[in-house]
Amino acid sequence: MTIMKTVEMAPQKRIALIAHDNLKDDIVKWCQKNKAVLKGHFLCGTGTTSRLIAEATGLPVKAYKSGPLGGDQEVGARIAEGEIDLVIFFSDPLEAQPHDPDIKALMRIAAVYDIPFANNRATADFLLHSDYMNSTYVHEIKDYSQMTSQRVAALGNAIAKDEA
Repeated sequence: MTIMKTVEMAPQKRIALIAHDNLKDDIVKWCQKNKAVLKGHFLCGTGTTSRLIAEATGLPVKAYKSGPLGGDQEVGARIAEGEIDLVIFFSDPLEAQPHDPDIKALMRIAAVYDIPFANNRATADFLLHSDYMNSTYVHEIKDYSQMTSQRVAALGNAIAKDEA
């Protein structure tokens, strides 16, 4: 049986902004175009991308490390801790990335926690201009902590049975 829990995203979203090197200019321009919407939310992102967006828009953007230096993993950790509501990641599909496993891990953790994840401008536009963007959004996700507790208990029972 899958154990679910209800998660509520407040009207003011916590948005992670990330872009590969060839697309940093694109995400900066996208943020400038969407500044009126973005200013109502908490923004964070990886290293250089955060700095460039903050400089170009005047919006506060909390910076984590650069992606290749662990920034993608920091964002993933914040998702797991319930501190990021959605990710906008302008990824370059035609350029090999040295930290590709980190990017895949970020995408996986966003899927695990049912976090909206835009990996291109069109999807980012749809997310940002959704009716959910400025309202409370309630959804159900799998409760992995309860599922893990049940597995540990079952394993403990099996070990105790074997020892008896």
